[in-house]
Amino acid sequence: MITVNLYYKGQNGSARAFAEEMEKSGIADDIRAEKGNLRYQYFVPLDDPETVLLIDSWEDQAAIDDHHASPMMKQLAELREKYDLHMTVERFVSDEYEADKKFIRE
Repeated sequence: MITVNLYYKGQNGSARAFAEEMEKSGIADDIRAEKGNLRYQYFVPLDDPETVLLIDSWEDQAAIDDHHASPMMKQLAELREKYDLHMTVERFVSDEYEADKKFIRE
Protein backbone atom coordinates (compact mmCIF):
# COMPACT_ATOMS: atom_id res chain seq x y z
CA MET A 1 0.00 0.00 0.00
CA ILE A 2 1.16 3.53 -0.78
CA THR A 3 -0.17 6.39 1.33
CA VAL A 4 0.19 10.01 0.31
CA ASN A 5 -0.42 12.78 2.84
CA LEU A 6 -1.28 16.01 1.06
CA TYR A 7 -1.35 19.18 3.13
CA TYR A 8 -3.50 21.86 1.49
CA LYS A 9 -2.68 25.31 2.83
CA GLY A 10 -4.88 28.32 2.15
CA GLN A 11 -6.14 31.55 3.67
CA ASN A 12 -9.42 32.61 5.23
CA GLY A 13 -10.84 29.09 5.29
CA SER A 14 -10.10 28.32 1.64
CA ALA A 15 -8.54 24.90 2.31
CA ARG A 16 -11.58 23.77 4.25
CA ALA A 17 -13.91 25.19 1.58
CA PHE A 18 -11.96 23.21 -1.03
CA ALA A 19 -12.38 19.96 0.93
CA GLU A 20 -16.08 20.65 1.46
CA GLU A 21 -16.56 21.25 -2.27
CA MET A 22 -14.67 18.04 -3.07
CA GLU A 23 -17.13 16.15 -0.84
CA LYS A 24 -20.33 17.94 -1.89
CA SER A 25 -19.55 17.80 -5.61
CA GLY A 26 -19.02 14.05 -5.53
CA ILE A 27 -15.43 14.22 -6.78
CA ALA A 28 -14.14 12.70 -3.54
CA ASP A 29 -16.62 9.82 -3.82
CA ASP A 30 -15.62 9.27 -7.44
CA ILE A 31 -11.98 9.01 -6.36
CA ARG A 32 -12.90 6.58 -3.58
CA ALA A 33 -14.63 4.42 -6.20
CA GLU A 34 -11.55 4.23 -8.41
CA LYS A 35 -9.90 0.84 -8.74
CA GLY A 36 -7.11 0.53 -6.20
CA ASN A 37 -8.17 3.37 -3.90
CA LEU A 38 -8.11 2.30 -0.26
CA ARG A 39 -8.65 5.62 1.51
CA TYR A 40 -9.44 9.21 0.61
CA GLN A 41 -10.22 11.26 3.70
CA TYR A 42 -9.80 14.89 4.78
CA PHE A 43 -8.75 16.11 8.26
CA VAL A 44 -8.21 19.55 9.82
CA PRO A 45 -5.29 19.89 12.26
CA LEU A 46 -6.39 21.27 15.63
CA ASP A 47 -3.46 23.68 15.73
CA ASP A 48 -3.79 24.99 12.15
CA PRO A 49 -7.31 25.72 10.83
CA GLU A 50 -5.88 27.05 7.53
CA THR A 51 -4.53 23.62 6.58
CA VAL A 52 -6.41 20.52 5.50
CA LEU A 53 -4.73 17.12 5.44
CA LEU A 54 -5.78 14.58 2.84
CA ILE A 55 -4.82 10.98 3.55
CA ASP A 56 -4.90 9.20 0.20
CA SER A 57 -4.01 5.46 0.08
CA TRP A 58 -3.69 3.20 -2.94
CA GLU A 59 -2.98 -0.48 -3.53
CA ASP A 60 0.11 0.23 -5.65
CA GLN A 61 1.83 2.70 -7.94
CA ALA A 62 -0.18 1.51 -10.96
CA ALA A 63 -3.41 2.57 -9.21
CA ILE A 64 -1.93 6.00 -8.48
CA ASP A 65 -0.78 6.35 -12.09
CA ASP A 66 -4.28 5.47 -13.34
CA HIS A 67 -5.75 8.05 -10.94
CA HIS A 68 -3.33 10.72 -12.14
CA ALA A 69 -4.36 9.97 -15.74
CA SER A 70 -8.09 10.23 -14.95
CA PRO A 71 -10.33 13.19 -15.89
CA MET A 72 -10.76 13.95 -12.17
CA MET A 73 -7.24 15.34 -12.02
CA LYS A 74 -8.33 18.27 -14.20
CA GLN A 75 -11.24 18.93 -11.82
CA LEU A 76 -8.88 18.75 -8.85
CA ALA A 77 -6.42 21.16 -10.44
CA GLU A 78 -9.22 23.63 -11.21
CA LEU A 79 -10.46 23.53 -7.60
CA ARG A 80 -6.95 23.95 -6.20
CA GLU A 81 -6.55 27.00 -8.41
CA LYS A 82 -10.02 28.34 -7.48
CA TYR A 83 -9.13 28.24 -3.77
CA ASP A 84 -5.49 29.35 -4.33
CA LEU A 85 -4.11 26.39 -2.40
CA HIS A 86 -0.49 25.47 -1.88
CA MET A 87 0.53 21.91 -1.11
CA THR A 88 3.19 19.86 0.59
CA VAL A 89 3.33 16.11 0.21
CA GLU A 90 4.58 13.14 2.21
CA ARG A 91 4.63 9.65 0.72
CA PHE A 92 4.78 6.35 2.64
CA VAL A 93 5.01 2.73 1.58
CA SER A 94 3.42 0.44 4.16
CA ASP A 95 4.96 -2.65 5.58
CA GLU A 96 3.80 -5.13 8.18
CA TYR A 97 6.09 -5.13 11.17
CA GLU A 98 4.96 -7.63 13.78
CA ALA A 99 6.95 -6.06 16.63
CA ASP A 100 4.82 -2.91 16.41
CA LYS A 101 1.59 -4.80 17.01
CA LYS A 102 2.23 -5.13 20.73
CA PHE A 103 1.90 -1.33 20.99
CA ILE A 104 -1.44 -1.16 19.15
CA ARG A 105 -4.65 -1.31 21.15
CA GLU A 106 -7.49 -2.37 18.88
